[in-house]
Amino acid sequence: MADRATVEEGARARPARTRTFDVPESGRTIDIALIFGLCVAFGLVGTALVLGGSVSSFYNLPSVLIVLIGTFAVTLVSFSITELFGAFNAVLQTILPKRHDHRLAGERCLNLAAISRDNGVLALDHVLPMIESEPFLQRAMAMTVDGATPHQIDQVLAQEIAAVEDLRHRHAGVLRRAAEVAPSMGLIGTLIGLIQLLGNLNDPSSIGPAMAVALLTTFYGAILAYMVLAPIAAKLERNAEAELLECEIYHACAMSIARQENPRLLERLLNTKLPPSQRLDYYG
Repeated sequence: MADRATVEEGARARPARTRTFDVPESGRTIDIALIFGLCVAFGLVGTALVLGGSVSSFYNLPSVLIVLIGTFAVTLVSFSITELFGAFNAVLQTILPKRHDHRLAGERCLNLAAISRDNGVLALDHVLPMIESEPFLQRAMAMTVDGATPHQIDQVLAQEIAAVEDLRHRHAGVLRRAAEVAPSMGLIGTLIGLIQLLGNLNDPSSIGPAMAVALLTTFYGAILAYMVLAPIAAKLERNAEAELLECEIYHACAMSIARQENPRLLERLLNTKLPPSQRLDYYG
């Protein structure tokens, strides 16, 4: 009798878990760490400029143009226009990244597995509209509902994960390349300024502007590379890792459902992918 009561209690508890699909949990959030880090870094530099003297002496339009336009142009040589603007779009998405809650993704998978086990795979067809906020998971479940074999599902989803990984790494690669180019453009600007300086030593009025170009381009190049481009590239790679882990969780879910495995096995498999602090305890 005690065992039967436990089973009935678990059956009553399960619908409460499936209510996860009533309201999409995924969305975008502001990356506070990114914004705070950039603000503090530029704030420190700005404070040093103010305390050190005239801020206007650190502005030189030719230096800005050499570094910004030069970095853009040289980076464009290494990539296509589509890849370059795709990287810019990825940077904007980094400020408002998609929230990746891996534990929630695992719970969502176990809910789907429980529905499939209790009501059959075709019952997932009614759930598809409720997970439209997760396109990868929705496509995976649609293949399962359509009767694709585990081999077909594995092949298609693995290729899609590989394509996503390649795209994200290319976006980060564009920024990495730009971070390498920016200091070089600063060095080129420095050489231009020095050449102008040495060529006009007989004109004292031209020494100041030439020296400004010589020094400020290096300053601008270092700021752009080491305070903006390289850190954002690292953040893109980190976000890509989180996205790929979520895709792998959904991949494992679709394979388990297609093979009609016990959801308890899926829970154990997902826990091998999740960090210890986010591991699932769905079935106790």
